[in-house]
Amino acid sequence: MTDEKIIQLDMGTVDSNVHSVRPTVCLGIESSCDETSAAIVDSDRNVLAHIIYSQIPEHQKYGGVVPELAARAHILAIDAVINQALAKANKTIDDIDVIAATAGPGLIGGVLVGWMAATGIAQSTGKPLVAVNHLEGHALVPRLRATMANGADGDVVVDFPYLLMLASGGHCQILLVRGVGQYELIGQTLDDSAGEAYDKVAKMLGLGYPGGPVVDMRAKSGNPKAFAFPRPLCDKGGCDFSFSGIKTAARTFLSKANTELTDEYINDFCASFQAAVVDCIINRLANAMKDERVRMAAPKTLVVAGGVAKNSAIRSAMERLAAKNKMLFAAPPMNLCTDNGAMIAWAGLENYAVGRVVHEPVAPRPRWPLTEL
Repeated sequence: MTDEKIIQLDMGTVDSNVHSVRPTVCLGIESSCDETSAAIVDSDRNVLAHIIYSQIPEHQKYGGVVPELAARAHILAIDAVINQALAKANKTIDDIDVIAATAGPGLIGGVLVGWMAATGIAQSTGKPLVAVNHLEGHALVPRLRATMANGADGDVVVDFPYLLMLASGGHCQILLVRGVGQYELIGQTLDDSAGEAYDKVAKMLGLGYPGGPVVDMRAKSGNPKAFAFPRPLCDKGGCDFSFSGIKTAARTFLSKANTELTDEYINDFCASFQAAVVDCIINRLANAMKDERVRMAAPKTLVVAGGVAKNSAIRSAMERLAAKNKMLFAAPPMNLCTDNGAMIAWAGLENYAVGRVVHEPVAPRPRWPLTEL
């Protein structure tokens, strides 16, 4: 592990409306995919330290995450990342009140590394341990820190219930978030996730890994009507997604291309692909807002979270949809969209506050739907 791969994220401090005499302090550990991360967060919504060890250089040449390499990198990095988080926060393990770690879903080798580290610390110190669902980390992190449509950043709290678009490389779901551990599935992908489609199209175009940010950037200079990508399911009711047809169309267009892949061609291709994805997401979300369960719950905020939440076109389109339906729009700051320890620490604090702690041995899970919470 080299020093330049360690990223220290200075999140600043944010005061909540109600302060405890001594806020509860949580050490959160995330290792479900290709980021080894640890963070120290307190119950007053202060991120005291946040360290990420990025594995992107190890996986770039393969065009995606290699599970065996990821697990090995987590093993090599985990101790240093935890120690650096404690040092950055000027804390010792004695100052920590709660230990939280991702227990799934994810690449099981990586999940095991982080979970065993957390379990070892908790058992040796007698501190309470929280098994965090990785998806719940994404779902709850906007309550730690959120960027609102009006530009306010960090000093707002997203209240329950809210309507959530959770989109990443492995997941694409619309959820009604009623409270901690209370998630109602409104719609989900029937095949590929949006993030996977982005990465696969980027790979087809030779844009490297991770592909989502590059496609988003190139799309800004392209013509969104240059290629007639399909909009799967948009002519049907319901809230489920399908992105495999868009990905197949991309492969078909490229196989029939009789021209050099110039910058202009790639920009137009990315813009057209992204326009199709955004249209599908907005169509499904608009249907979700009409769903009886959502209408009865009357959420005031539309939230996007997960790695795909960094996408500028998706954020802008969702912001417009929220305004059209007289809802607020919220998203995590860019550095809390992708996998990170701060979201696990915050989810740990939220679960600890309602008594959801580990009392018996927990087996990490490669699959763990939010609805099973």
